[in-house]
Amino acid sequence: MEQHYDILDTHGGKPVKMWTRGVPVEQEAKEQLRKTAQMPFIYKHIAVMPDVHLGKGSTIGSVIPTVGAVIPAAVGVDIGCGMMAAKTTLRADDLPDSLGKLRSAIEHAIPHGMSPKTRGHKGRDEGSWMSPPSSVDAGWMQLKDEFDRIVQKAPKLRHTNNYKHLGTLGSGNHFVEVCLDEEGFVWLMLHSGSRGVGNAIGQHFIELAKTDMRTHMVNLPDQDLAYLKEGTQHYDDYVEAVGWAQKFARINREVMMQNLIAAVRRVIPKTFETHVEAVNCHHNYVQKERHFGREVLVTRKGAVSAKQGELGIIPGSMGARSYIVRGKGNEDSFTSCSHGAGRTMSRTEAKRRYKVEDHVKATEGVECRKDVHVIDEIPMAYKDIDAVMHAQEDLVEVVHTLKQIVCVKG
Repeated sequence: MEQHYDILDTHGGKPVKMWTRGVPVEQEAKEQLRKTAQMPFIYKHIAVMPDVHLGKGSTIGSVIPTVGAVIPAAVGVDIGCGMMAAKTTLRADDLPDSLGKLRSAIEHAIPHGMSPKTRGHKGRDEGSWMSPPSSVDAGWMQLKDEFDRIVQKAPKLRHTNNYKHLGTLGSGNHFVEVCLDEEGFVWLMLHSGSRGVGNAIGQHFIELAKTDMRTHMVNLPDQDLAYLKEGTQHYDDYVEAVGWAQKFARINREVMMQNLIAAVRRVIPKTFETHVEAVNCHHNYVQKERHFGREVLVTRKGAVSAKQGELGIIPGSMGARSYIVRGKGNEDSFTSCSHGAGRTMSRTEAKRRYKVEDHVKATEGVECRKDVHVIDEIPMAYKDIDAVMHAQEDLVEVVHTLKQIVCVKG
């Protein structure tokens, strides 16, 4: 059978299998992968997706299987970040002449972004609810009791913006989109995670792991590879908290989708059905799975589960195509695929290199923000999504190709 991946020389560490043929990989990301491969509890090998790029602690776009330990910084602070998409029975001809009206309705229905005045933590976070609707209350009831148990062990987490962030988008690369598939059907798609409370949980346990390493004088190739050992209280607490944050993220997307559908119904009078085909998948998370005959912890940092027949979402960038895919169950990748196109440059570099007119041209035909504050999300800051998809043809098959026509970013 033809091998579709390359092997990175890790200088004595565990193997690293890379599905990156035809896509650029920065040297810094390779060095980061080599450091992660040195950790003694890596199981079999690390799998690297074609959207791989430098991250904090571990590369984004990597799948890290472990036995007996977990690396909180590898999971990251945007715990449970992922995608949700739902096909509707609407067609392109059913959309309003003014897509700006549709975008405005979505922006009013889903809190997003963060105003400059609140970045100093003064006043209300503009990206949160002032008075959460009933959909948020219903979602929070599924989360409240377990959250109360978690904050008994970590009281500072109670003061996070948890309840009022449920059903909100956030900022950065998080988005809400209206898309058309190859047959002209309308899809609703969004990208977000566990918001402020997930970030706080991630930061809390990253610091606990670093403290544990100092206490036991463990020598690490990178301090952000600090880990929690199975059988310890911190490990058990982390597994509970990270599982809750992943549940929050899933419900967060479900609540947003409810409000997104309601917003579209207010603009489009025609009766339509939704969730004709629906996908809700994480791409920053950890969970127990069975691979190569053994139960292991699989950390996907910027990667999507692609078990045999499993549906997933691989978004492009603003102005690029996105894909609904079906997994092929490739064990070498620990049944995973990429979570997107992957950045080719930092946000700072994108802002330095490009101007508003570049962004306007690159997002032609998409109803979205065209201002200086979203230049860091310009399509040219990302890898070519077609090359990314080609590099992982043995991991997934394309079910639908989507092109966005409306994009809301924080």
